[in-house]
Amino acid sequence: MANATPAPPPAAQPPAILEGSEYDQFMLRTAAEILVVMRGLYNHGSQITAFFNKDSDMLITALAVVADDHLIFDFGPSSEMNRKALLAPKLFCVTTPEKVQVQFILRGFTQVEQDGRPAFRAALPAEVLRIQRREYYRLTTPIARPLTCMVPIPLPDGSLHGHKANVFDISGGGLGISAPAESIPFGTDSVFPDCHLVLPEVGSVTGTLKVKSLFDITLRSGARTRRAGCEFVKLPGPMTTLIQRYIIKVERERKARETWNR
Repeated sequence: MANATPAPPPAAQPPAILEGSEYDQFMLRTAAEILVVMRGLYNHGSQITAFFNKDSDMLITALAVVADDHLIFDFGPSSEMNRKALLAPKLFCVTTPEKVQVQFILRGFTQVEQDGRPAFRAALPAEVLRIQRREYYRLTTPIARPLTCMVPIPLPDGSLHGHKANVFDISGGGLGISAPAESIPFGTDSVFPDCHLVLPEVGSVTGTLKVKSLFDITLRSGARTRRAGCEFVKLPGPMTTLIQRYIIKVERERKARETWNR
């Protein structure tokens, strides 16, 4: 698949899923470790996306101050979203500085003034996940709502073949997809710009895919098919945020079904 190494899932209820899980190795819990990460985000001017209100709302912010016992964040451009964020009891934060994904939960904002401007203050998070890009959580896409990705493949005659690939798994780092017929030029290390992926109820992602692996699998019917593990090449931050939002949404829906069926 696209990413074989497990990593922490951006879950709809992060503490319940992450505590005591196989992803525990990625969790930072001491104040000293957490402050190192936060100061790194501040020094890099990292853009942070905060999801709240059951992930129906989101705020783009950045760290303005990292103190020993609290954090100060910039207000966002939307006064209405700032107001909603101040009322939210929990904010799930995601950022990706230098191909390292950082996730943490803030237990509410209070409004303060920083350098003459309104800002958010929050306590240091109790836990921080810090994971390398290759360790991104990989979501198996729902069978009931399949994803497809349009991959434009150049042909020897100069034309383009539009390969409508089925997406079997997705992460912030790449996709696991169905490969085209063997007559179509599609090999390991091939790079395909302008690939287009629609994420239901979230948005559209357009980016460059690089083929990292090709492999055959045998289906239950006995038929053999070819699949590819692909990575995103320099995917813009807003596109990564959309993928993150889609994964959170699917995880939330899955957990809701599990709770309903108990």
